[in-house]
Amino acid sequence: MGSRQVSQSWQGMRITVAGLGVSGISAARALAGLGAVVTVVDGGDSGTHRERAAELAEEGISVRLGDAETLPEGTALVVTSPGWKPDSPLFAAAAEAGVDVVGDVEIAWRLRGENAAPWLAITGTNGKTTTTQMLASILRAAGLRTAAVGNIGTPIVDVVLGEEPYDVLAVELSSYQLHWAPSLRAHSAAVLNLAPDHLDWHGSMEAYAADKGRIYEGNTVACVYNVADPATEDLVREADVEEGCRAIGFTLGTPGPSQLGVVDGILVDRAFVTNRQKNAQELAEVADVNPPAPHNIANALAAAALARAFGVEPKAVRDGLRAFRPDAHRIAHVADVDGVAYVDDSKATNTHAAEASLAAYEPIVWIAGGLAKGASFDELVQRSAKRLRGVVLIGAERHLIAQALARHAPEVPVVDVERTDTGAMSEAVREAAGLAKPGDTVLLAPACASMDMFTNYNKRGEAFAEAVRELAAERA
Repeated sequence: MGSRQVSQSWQGMRITVAGLGVSGISAARALAGLGAVVTVVDGGDSGTHRERAAELAEEGISVRLGDAETLPEGTALVVTSPGWKPDSPLFAAAAEAGVDVVGDVEIAWRLRGENAAPWLAITGTNGKTTTTQMLASILRAAGLRTAAVGNIGTPIVDVVLGEEPYDVLAVELSSYQLHWAPSLRAHSAAVLNLAPDHLDWHGSMEAYAADKGRIYEGNTVACVYNVADPATEDLVREADVEEGCRAIGFTLGTPGPSQLGVVDGILVDRAFVTNRQKNAQELAEVADVNPPAPHNIANALAAAALARAFGVEPKAVRDGLRAFRPDAHRIAHVADVDGVAYVDDSKATNTHAAEASLAAYEPIVWIAGGLAKGASFDELVQRSAKRLRGVVLIGAERHLIAQALARHAPEVPVVDVERTDTGAMSEAVREAAGLAKPGDTVLLAPACASMDMFTNYNKRGEAFAEAVRELAAERA
């Protein structure tokens, strides 16, 4: 990453780090290594908290457990972990004292070296991780030294301060991280989509969208938006960008000038070509995208747009998409049993993600439910009803989906699985198998969070896959 000339302003600076998680520990160690006097505060006081505190104490970093509300005396800057709400008492105390609050992404941005790798940044309600990993795969196929960082993988502060040189970074950013990163200025950035999510944290849809839109501030080459989601284009219009930065759309339809899209099963570029009014460049086939579900093709187009903005050749886009393998529990085909496909999209933890998943198959026996996080399911059911063979409901707030189904799809058979123990998923899969016919897809796309029954969406997806394997073994 070239020579590093870190400002001496960190030396002796009293910094409070909020949160003893992975990103908090990373920021604390980095700042202490630059000579800052660091105190980490966390409301927890478990055995794990004490173990982490003891490790940091050996490195000269103070940790205060059990009190996350009082601002340590003399604090000149607060560095927060992403999940801390803006209305936290600690931040109110900081505001009263005239102390800035920033996140670990902001710290990473400030700590970049003189010849630092540019950032290609991605946000959106759904698809961030997949798109970021697709982008990194394309950049690697182009022979560039890169890493997928930010909201995934290695803490971004560690990457920025590490010895390994990079040509460019693929950076996934959550709305939380963007909220606390006022100085960030990406080379190019994409907002994949916008749907209500985390509104309890942001306070309103407008505030949530505004934080997502921060990703476009200061872009130098391209602001990539979703043609099918006008709210993302609105954010581009509102952004203050560098002279010459262009708005680049992606669409599942035929692209217009300055857009990427799909023509006869081919991903094409009408943005980064000469004479874009008349010319289009083939990038890859839809079949090169794994899996080729509509929302995943949209992810691929967004990744391709950012790569092309960075000057990547078309062949690398194709090769990178072919090489990409999605993470587990993202529209993952588990098995075919008696002519029925079983697909795990446990990562579909909100209605927007579930709708995209449901749009990829037909007919469907849908397994859904869990913690609704305040969501309404009426629009989701209305738009997806014609695809449904049947529905199996699980989880604490399954009644909300049942009510939406009764209102908008009363003809669709619904099975309510009342049990919430570890065997619930096995029962759900068996009930789904009873509803399905050859050629159908049994789809786990819960539209809800998992923590009512499972540790996380990964465990929920694993339980589904295991239940499917048990079913397959019985019927073999």
